Amino acid sequence: MPPLLDTSQPRLARGCRWAGSEEHRLVVFPEGAIRIEGTGRRILEACDGMRSLAQIVAELQANYIASDPERIRQDVTEFLESLHAKRIIDF
Repeated sequence: MPPLLDTSQPRLARGCRWAGSEEHRLVVFPEGAIRIEGTGRRILEACDGMRSLAQIVAELQANYIASDPERIRQDVTEFLESLHAKRIIDF
């Protein structure tokens, strides 16, 4: 598995797509579906294949200024790595 770098541009993996209503969005993938809410949803919606990890982290740091910036970076990285291990995103 390639490492997630600041320059990586995460996106939904082939065969994965958004489904459901705006209120109850799901990510559908070949093995099933998951509901991602809150900050996780914001992170995954930013994974458009255009933004880099560094850009996604910077956007979240700007929106959550009361939080520790390094903790945000760590949480985003761990979240995306876990989705990559489940083959929901590629980068």
